[in-house]
Amino acid sequence: MPGTNLTREEATERASIVSTDHYVVELDLTQGTERFGSVTTVRFGAVPGSSTFADLVGGEIASITLNGTSLDPATYADSRIPLPDLQAENELRVEATCAYSHSGEGLHRFVDPADERVYLYTQFEVPDARRVFTTFEQPDLKATFDFRVTAPSHWAVVSNAPVAETVEGDGGVSTRVFETTKTMSTYITALVAGEYHGVTDVYSGEYGDIPLGVWCRQSLVEHLDADDILLVTKQGFAFFENAFQMAYPFVKYDQLFVPEYNMGAMENAGCVTFRDEMIFRSRQTVAAYEQRANTILHEMAHMWFGDLVTMKWWDDLWLNESFAEFAAHHSSVEATRFTDAWTGFTNNRKNWAYRQDQLPSTHPIAADNYDLHAVEANFDGITYAKGASSLKQLVAWVGVEDFFAGLRAYFTKHAYGNTTLQDLLTELEAASGRELASWAEEWLQTSGVNTLRADAEVGDDGTFTSFAVEQTAIEAYPTLRRHRIAIGLYDVVDGRLVRTERVETDVRGERTEVPELAGLRRPALVLLNDDDLTYAKIRLDEQSFASLVEHDMAFEESLPRALCWGSAWDMTRDAELSSTDFVSLVLAGIGSESDLTAVSSLLRQGQSAVNLYTSDEKRPELAERWEAGVRALAEAAEPGSDHQLAFVRGYASAATSPEPLRGLLEDGLPGLDVDTDLRWTLVTALARLGAADEAEIAAELERDQTISGRERAAAARAVRPSSEAKEAAWQAAVVDTSTPNETRRQTASAFQVSGQADVLEPFVQRYLEMADTVIEDKGVWIGQVALVYLFPLANPTQATLDAVDAWLGSTDAPAAAKRYVSEGRDDLARALRARAAS
Repeated sequence: MPGTNLTREEATERASIVSTDHYVVELDLTQGTERFGSVTTVRFGAVPGSSTFADLVGGEIASITLNGTSLDPATYADSRIPLPDLQAENELRVEATCAYSHSGEGLHRFVDPADERVYLYTQFEVPDARRVFTTFEQPDLKATFDFRVTAPSHWAVVSNAPVAETVEGDGGVSTRVFETTKTMSTYITALVAGEYHGVTDVYSGEYGDIPLGVWCRQSLVEHLDADDILLVTKQGFAFFENAFQMAYPFVKYDQLFVPEYNMGAMENAGCVTFRDEMIFRSRQTVAAYEQRANTILHEMAHMWFGDLVTMKWWDDLWLNESFAEFAAHHSSVEATRFTDAWTGFTNNRKNWAYRQDQLPSTHPIAADNYDLHAVEANFDGITYAKGASSLKQLVAWVGVEDFFAGLRAYFTKHAYGNTTLQDLLTELEAASGRELASWAEEWLQTSGVNTLRADAEVGDDGTFTSFAVEQTAIEAYPTLRRHRIAIGLYDVVDGRLVRTERVETDVRGERTEVPELAGLRRPALVLLNDDDLTYAKIRLDEQSFASLVEHDMAFEESLPRALCWGSAWDMTRDAELSSTDFVSLVLAGIGSESDLTAVSSLLRQGQSAVNLYTSDEKRPELAERWEAGVRALAEAAEPGSDHQLAFVRGYASAATSPEPLRGLLEDGLPGLDVDTDLRWTLVTALARLGAADEAEIAAELERDQTISGRERAAAARAVRPSSEAKEAAWQAAVVDTSTPNETRRQTASAFQVSGQADVLEPFVQRYLEMADTVIEDKGVWIGQVALVYLFPLANPTQATLDAVDAWLGSTDAPAAAKRYVSEGRDDLARALRARAAS
C-alpha cells in the first residue's frame, strides 16, 4: 500500500521534532462485521512551527482536529495525516473507522465455525498499530495509553492494563475503561476481545503479586491445560525477577491463545498473544510441550528486554529477539522440567540459523534496517537463532555472572526508555572488564558461518603429539571470528560414547594450537564445539566419524549427539555426505535418540535427503529403505510412547503405497491413539498418494468441524496429485484474497510435493510470473507465503534452475520478492549438486 513504508531517516527526523506523551484510544467494536470505530486523542510535544505527520492505515476519517482547529480530512493521503504549524504542546484528535483484518495484521476478526462465536485480537509488530488507531508509529516515540473499548457486554475484553471501570450502555453493550498503561511503544499495545474463556491465578514472588490470566476460545476449553501453562509462567517469573533483580515492570500478565495467528507469539506488554495451536487438542510428544514452555519464557523475557527497555529503531530488532531466544532456553534449563532445552535449540533452531546464514540473502545479525520493508524481510533465522547463538558465545566470553550483572545495570539505567546496542555493550564491558567493540564488529556486523576442523598428529604410542583447530570461511564472507569453544574427547565405555576429557580454549584466525591436548591418548572421537558454546559448522575427522557410525550415535548425553546430527545434516546439504549414508545413520541412531525435538527434525531431514538429495536412479531404492525403516521403528517403539507417535507421523510422510496407511487409520498400532490430528495426518498422506478423494476429505471434515479441521482439509485437498487439485490450491493461496491467513499457509505448504513433478510442471512458469507482482498486489504476508511455499522445488531440474536464474536476471520485482525467490533458488541448486554427487 503506498505510503505505508517508513524509512529510518524519516523516523529520525520525526523523533527530532516530536515527543509523545499520552494517547486516549476509543474503539467501538459494535459497528458491524467489516469496520470498527477508532477515535484517537494524542498529546505530544513538538518544535514550535515545525511540521510532521501521524500514521493511519486504511482509515475512513470523519474529522481531524489539531490544537482545536479542524483540518481537512482530504489532506489524509498515503496512510499519513499531515500536521502543520505545531506548537510546543499539541493535541491531535482523529475520528475514523478502520477495517477488520483477516490476514493477522492490525485487528483480526475471526468467527469460529465450531460455534459461530466472534473473536478479535491485535497484532502490531512491526508497524500495524496504525491499522487500528492514529499513531506516531516508531518504537522510540513512547507514551502512556488509555484504552476505552465499546463491545458486547458478554465479551471478555483484555488490554495491556487492567479494567478500571465498566460503563453499561444500551442493548447489551458496555464500554471497558482501562487503567493508564506504563510508558511503552505503540507496537506492544494490544487488544483482545470476544467470547474468550479465562482462567485466573496469581504469582506471588519477592517483589509482590502479579495477577495472571490464561485465555482461549470456548471451543478449545476442553483442551486447555491451564495448570501446565501457569506452572511454567510462575517458574519463569521466579527465575527472571531473581536473575534481573527487578520486579516485573507491568501490572498484570495475561496470556491469550488466539486463532489464525501468523506468528508463534507476541510480547505485548502484559497481554501476550500466542497461536492457539499451542492448546493441544490431540496427543503430542514432549517436544511440543518443551517448545510451548520455551515460547512462554521467550515472551516473558521480552517484558524486560524489549518492552521495559526498547530499541530506538528496528536496526536492533535482532537484539530483542536474540536475547529472548537465549533467555528462554537458559531459563528453561535453570527453572523448568525441560533441562535439556539447549539440546532442542541445537537440534532445531540452530539448524534454521545455519541454513539462513548460507543463503544468498544472508545478512549481518545487526542488519541495516533502513526502512520497514527491510525490517519485515529480515525477521528470520539470523535475527532469532544466530543472534541467540552469538549471545550464548558472548556469555561464554564474558562469563554468565558478569553477563547478568551487565543486564541488571542496563535495565536500571534505561527503564521505560529506548537504547541502541552500544548502550548494552557499555554495561557489559563495565561488568566484565572485556573490550566488546571488536567482538561486536566481527560477530554482529558480518555475515556467514565459519567451519571448524581438527588437525592432529598422533605418535606411535597413540597420543597426540600436536593438536590444532583450523577455521575457514567462504570467499564471499571471509571473516574469521574469535570463538570460545570446548573440545571433548570421547571413548567407548560399555558400548557408549562417554566424554573422558574436556578442554576449553579460544580459537582465533586460521589455525589455533591447543597444547593442552598434547600427550593425551587419542580417543575414539574428538568433538569440536562440545557443549555448543559457539556458532560454527563443525567437521569430524575421519576416525571420529567412523566411530560415530560404528556406535550408532550412542553418546551418553543428548547435546553432543545433537552436534553430530547437525554436522551430518550439514554435510549432506553440502554434498559431502551422501543421502544414502545420512539415511543409514538416522535409521541406526534415531530409535535410541532421547530428544524428541531431534527425532522430529531427523525424520524431516531423512525424508528431505530421500526426496531432494538423491539421484533419480537411486531414489526408488532409498525411498523403499527409508519407508521400511521408519515403519519398523514405529512398530518396535514402546506402545503409547512419544517415539511411537513421532515414528507414525514420519511414516505417513514416507509411505509410498496406501494400504499400510489405510491399515493405520482403521486399526492403528498397539497403544496408539489415532486421534483427530493423527487422523488428518494419515488422511493427508493418503491424499498425497491419490488414495483419498474429495468425498473422504469432506467426510473427515464432517468429523472435525473446527477451524483446524478446515485448515487440515485445505492442505489435504492441495496435496493431491491432480491438475484440478493444484489449480484450486493455487487460486486459494495466490488469487483469492478472502482465504483466511492460516488456511492460505496450510494450502500453500501442501502444494509442492516430491514425486508430483509432472502435474506441477505448468506451475514453474506461473510461479515466476506471479513472483513479479504478488507482493505489490497482495501485500507482504500473502506474497511471502506464496513465494516461499510455492517455489517449484518439486521440479528439481537444470531447466527449472535456468528459468529461475533468467527471472532473477531480468525481473523488476520488489527486493523482498527477489529475496524469497533467490532463497528457493539456493535450495534447488543444493539439491542438484547433491543429486549429482550421489
